[in-house]
Amino acid sequence: MNTVIVASSITFLSLLISSMAGYAFAKFRFKGRDKLFFLILATLMVPGQMTMIPVFLLLRQLGLLNTYAGLILPGVASAFNIFFMRQFIMTIPNELIEAAKMDGARESFIFFRIILPLSKPALTTIAIFTFTGSWNSFLWPLIIAQDERMYTLPVAVSVLAGQYGENLGIQMAGSCVVITPILVFFLFAQRYFIKGIALTGLKG
Repeated sequence: MNTVIVASSITFLSLLISSMAGYAFAKFRFKGRDKLFFLILATLMVPGQMTMIPVFLLLRQLGLLNTYAGLILPGVASAFNIFFMRQFIMTIPNELIEAAKMDGARESFIFFRIILPLSKPALTTIAIFTFTGSWNSFLWPLIIAQDERMYTLPVAVSVLAGQYGENLGIQMAGSCVVITPILVFFLFAQRYFIKGIALTGLKG
């Protein structure tokens, strides 16, 4: 249950944030837009391990250790996801947005009723990447979850291997429990995943 809550929450929030940011960078014109976008991309060159200690100290000051918020919040914003959504949304014709504005549509309507439905392939691709990464995450939950009741599946399987070090049957059963939801999720979403990879980046 912990893994379902954490992975689902990170995926949903990441989709919302990355799609909003991608829409803003793709279709809005504002001062410093390109510099801010390249600054976000620059964070891709920073290894995640370098930010773990500062984020851990920050969460400890906020009292979020051993909580769902501590497990979820650090993973909701991804520079790669923002870049991916920007590249896809740039392929959506501006004429659709302009026509909607001429009809009196607000930005919220345009985003939720036009941009998001047309971005299903990209959103599905990001959902697969994010959900898989969150579901399989081991190091961060191991650091934040100080109580066994907050353990996620990868951490629990490692503990299982420690308790039953020579029982390969139990370890393999635990591994099957971990990978089965991801496999089922990918089988249902693979059509959108392939389409999203094929379409993203056609227009720069």
